[in-house]
Amino acid sequence: MLQFSPAPSNAGLPTPSIWDKLKGKGKDVEMRDRQALARQRLLTLAFGDMETLRLLPNTFAELEAAARDWTKPPPDAPFTLRVPVEFASIHAARLVAGPYIYLTGEDSYQIALMGVQGLRVEIVSDVPPPPNEPPPPPPPPVLEMPGTFNLELTQGQHVALDVNINSDELDMARMEDGTMVDGMFWGKLDIVHTGDDHHLEFTGTRLPDHDNYKGGFKVDSRVMTKLAVATKPVTAKCHLTILAPSVQYCDVILSFSALWQPGVTWPPAEKVEDNKVKYFLRANPGGALEHFETEIVTTAIYYEAIPDPGMVDPNEYIAPRNGFAMSFRDFIPHLQDVLDQLGLSLHARSNFINNNIHAFSQHKNIAYRFLSQSRIASAIDIAVTFEPCVFTRLFLIFRGLTDDEVGAFAGATEKEANAVNWREIVDWQEDSKDPTLFRILETSVLEVT
Repeated sequence: MLQFSPAPSNAGLPTPSIWDKLKGKGKDVEMRDRQALARQRLLTLAFGDMETLRLLPNTFAELEAAARDWTKPPPDAPFTLRVPVEFASIHAARLVAGPYIYLTGEDSYQIALMGVQGLRVEIVSDVPPPPNEPPPPPPPPVLEMPGTFNLELTQGQHVALDVNINSDELDMARMEDGTMVDGMFWGKLDIVHTGDDHHLEFTGTRLPDHDNYKGGFKVDSRVMTKLAVATKPVTAKCHLTILAPSVQYCDVILSFSALWQPGVTWPPAEKVEDNKVKYFLRANPGGALEHFETEIVTTAIYYEAIPDPGMVDPNEYIAPRNGFAMSFRDFIPHLQDVLDQLGLSLHARSNFINNNIHAFSQHKNIAYRFLSQSRIASAIDIAVTFEPCVFTRLFLIFRGLTDDEVGAFAGATEKEANAVNWREIVDWQEDSKDPTLFRILETSVLEVT
């Protein structure tokens, strides 16, 4: 039996089909979607440290107008737009060797943004440089200046000449090319007083880096008598030997007082701080020293100690009250006897004499003295990271004497020197001859002139 629903029939309605679902959108809808996507593309404008975001213009003219409106450059300022290659289209980046694509018109702009969803454009705009300022006028010439000459006529007799130096036209402060005429000069000063001829003339050369010369620097008769020697600073030459009963590792630290400074060292020492250096060594029986930093093997450490020039007075360092004087011919045999009395081996005595024979032989007469270990330590202290350690430090100070100066040492000659207990003078210890102990022997020589 058939039954019919009272509801109206839907036979006249279209029946949905799967083909309707697969059917493409209309052309108008597709165009609107494309325009919506096109509006999504963004532009980053960069100028120096500033950046801003804009919608990407469709044409180069719109891009340039937006950039100028944002930066507002002066009318005569150069204005260039460029795109870093990493932000441009891959097609454009492949054809450019440099890091930027410079936008010069519509074609370069369209090629740069082809297929990219966003673009970065950098603005290059520099204001013209300011006009060059005229150079400042040269200082007025120096046509007059005072001068003072401090002179030593004879030893201990000084005179000062105050003069006025004048020039009619030539600048005394600068040469024609602007070079300054200043500094410290070393040379010869001629002062002539012959009849009606009175004139003063100086010929010399400027010393380099005159900051290295202290305020007390002066030239006197003692310097002029030994000019070749005086140009070199007074230097103590020191040799340090370690006598170890067995293989020992140790640090040797040299500390210089404020009035002394280290000079040349060999092997090269490690600087710890100002006026302090260090060696890390392996001492072997027989005297061989292995320096780890340079991998040098030696029998002694050599170093130089330079005293403050202002405190070096030969007459105070060696005088009849603290030293002895004799001829060079008598001095060498006498010195060998003293070193033997102080326990130095034949090898050590020979090295001491041979290392200094040239300096000794420059003088007809020699005055000398040995310092005590306490006085040596107050100038140059030695610390060793090994205990117990026996120190023997011999510091010889000497200077040459003329025949007239030898007379001042009438009561301090070789005869008196032979009667001195030198072991007591240098604080010599009997343990310094014990081969089972860790010992240090240092010999130093300082010539004062």
